[in-house]
Amino acid sequence: MQTNESSQESEIKQVIRSLCMMNNRFMNFMLDDNKEAAQVFLRVILGDDKIKVRNVRIQSFIQNIYGHSSQLDILAQDSEGRYFNVEVQRSDEGAPARRARFYSSILDTHFLQPGKLYEELPDTYVIFITENDVLRDNLPLYNIRRRIDENAKCFEDGSHIIYVNSQRRDDTALGKLMQDLYCTEPKNLHYQEFAERMEFLKYSKEGEEKMTDVIEEYAARKAEAAAKAVEEKMTDVIEEYAAKKAEAVAKEAAREAVKEKNIEFAKGLLADGMSIEFTVRHSKLSEAEVRELASKLTA
Repeated sequence: MQTNESSQESEIKQVIRSLCMMNNRFMNFMLDDNKEAAQVFLRVILGDDKIKVRNVRIQSFIQNIYGHSSQLDILAQDSEGRYFNVEVQRSDEGAPARRARFYSSILDTHFLQPGKLYEELPDTYVIFITENDVLRDNLPLYNIRRRIDENAKCFEDGSHIIYVNSQRRDDTALGKLMQDLYCTEPKNLHYQEFAERMEFLKYSKEGEEKMTDVIEEYAARKAEAAAKAVEEKMTDVIEEYAAKKAEAVAKEAAREAVKEKNIEFAKGLLADGMSIEFTVRHSKLSEAEVRELASKLTA
């Protein structure tokens, strides 16, 4: 029988084996400082075999002191100085047009250094790889650029937004790339640059340890969030109970005050010589309560 520790280790290995590049965190590990793999992505998506990636990094946090900051999944730069932001979005809600616009603008503000001319602003590409066809025209690729309405010419400002529909998995270079995004086994990948990294992450000791640390850290954060949610729920329950209790105490105090007032009124009637029946009828006390008061007054 497996121990709890070995059972957990086996479970984590199964999770690692099941990961594909459409999993955002696994994609990050596949491309982190992996210029060759990032280069394949950009060359296939942009249809340009001359792209040479100079550097690539993951989870790049770009601070915006005047507004919303952003954490970019993958940020690469090529030999021509162009910047490429690649985002993997499994949820349709994660890839709205205005998010792409914002990411494009934040790249502009981040990469134009003080004192530089506007003409020195580098070309930028924001690439959303979506699980579903969020733009709904059944195209494998959507290249989005500004244009002049009056003559339909492109307005060449150097900004590019691209949506990639991962549902189109045909035998084209792009279709094979999309197939690779959903592939969980290195031997089944079309592009060798992905296969080598996936083999390392899933089947080497060092790679498994790296992935295990990430999965356990993620699980710990999820558990902490769940515990906090339970704690917050319990706090809500306790506060609701306390509010109900306070309301009940207030009502009881009000009832006691009314009863005390009725008792004083009944005492006055009895002292004035009124009958038991008359006092019961006008004091809102029971006959037994009035008789007890009467007995105390005559004692």
